[in-house]
Amino acid sequence: MQIYPLFPLELVVYPKEELNLHIFEPRYRQLINDCEEHKVLFGIPTFRKGFALDFGSLVKIVNIEKQYPDGRMDVRTEGVQSFRVIKFLEIHPSKLYPGGEVQLIDLELNRDEMKCFDIKKKLMELYSFMSITSVPAALDSDLFYTTQVAHKVGFNFDQEYHFLQIPTEIERQEYMLNHLENLIPIARNMEEMRKKIQLNGHFKDILPPKV
Repeated sequence: MQIYPLFPLELVVYPKEELNLHIFEPRYRQLINDCEEHKVLFGIPTFRKGFALDFGSLVKIVNIEKQYPDGRMDVRTEGVQSFRVIKFLEIHPSKLYPGGEVQLIDLELNRDEMKCFDIKKKLMELYSFMSITSVPAALDSDLFYTTQVAHKVGFNFDQEYHFLQIPTEIERQEYMLNHLENLIPIARNMEEMRKKIQLNGHFKDILPPKV
């Protein structure tokens, strides 16, 4: 267990996920500057309704894309490893920002290539009939990690947080496939209903039954 700088956010961050942050609060500008100077990771524990939840992810700074004259900055980061919060410190020792004692969770990255193919196929099917053109870059490859697309499969917040806690990639693949198999028929019906509602009030060709 180690103490890391913490940047609590009301979202779930995953290992291998790319995350762009706009930093404006002085305490978190200090956090970014400290981590950049000393080349250390910081943690993003998931907050909900003002309370810190038990799990989060360590992230690394990939690049500080832009620094503004007033001290704000745009930072590109990437998730590295998930953790469990053991002790949350509202103020990291001698700093403005929070810190915390965390227990790192071992990454199990073995994946099933066929499941990758199945997930990609189902996602492309979902995006097609929902007319979604913004496809995750990870899907450009036939091999990807589920955490790279977890925010693009229609999970609700509780599902996203549960997904963070699943220990192996094979189990995450199975969870995601099961979710997509349940979601796709519902989403297809909703899309058909939307199209039907849009047609109401318009002139349309209706063939009478042959009698």
